[in-house]
Amino acid sequence: MDKLTIIIADDHPLFRKGLRSLVASMPNAQLIGEAANGIDVVILAEKLQPDVILMDLQMPGGGGLPAIREILQTSPHIRILVVTMFQDDDSVFAAMRAGARGYVLKDMDDTGIERAILTIASGEAIFSPAIASRMISFFGSRPNLPIEVFPDLTETERNVLKRMAQGLNNDAISRCLSLASKTVRNYVSNIYLKLQVADRSQAIIKAHEGGLKWQCRIRIDGAARYVARMVGADASNSSLDLHGCALHEGA
Repeated sequence: MDKLTIIIADDHPLFRKGLRSLVASMPNAQLIGEAANGIDVVILAEKLQPDVILMDLQMPGGGGLPAIREILQTSPHIRILVVTMFQDDDSVFAAMRAGARGYVLKDMDDTGIERAILTIASGEAIFSPAIASRMISFFGSRPNLPIEVFPDLTETERNVLKRMAQGLNNDAISRCLSLASKTVRNYVSNIYLKLQVADRSQAIIKAHEGGLKWQCRIRIDGAARYVARMVGADASNSSLDLHGCALHEGA
């Protein structure tokens, strides 16, 4: 098995050192480059074509957000995990719209960051506990919108989008909707084109912005529970994976 190739982009030498040690401890991962600003990470990404980039948001040379956009314009296959101290809504959603596959805070422990790296490398999306809680609150407080959203999508494409948002991969969607795998891939490509997005995580964000309603399931102490049933529960130790969420229309 080929090793997972990783680039670190952060302007703090001590934090880069910590991430460097973490990557070195991962048996199937290899650090192939480091950058301390937005310009250098774009150059490195184009030259080295890593599998994953660990990206800070606030750096010299334009910062992380412009770098994410520029990298994914030419190399959409690269998975970007934002690792930052910023947890405000503007930063989180700007990063996701730019194409980041995950968003974690720098105070997350090594085990959590390693899990996040492996999660986005597998094509899924993940958020650290604090970000997960903010997203749950944000989407839970949004008003219901009319059921007829994304009118450009066919009924089948809408059904595929729902399953994508539930975290199903193409093979699972194929089984769920009794469609050929190649047909599902074609539908996914059509969805990306019609929604003007580059990947699955952006399609999910677009779905929420279009009015599809979260019914989120988060992991708490290893057990999956629906947020709607968690009255008074402490979500501080939870992490929200997009593959653990379901989208439903209407109320």
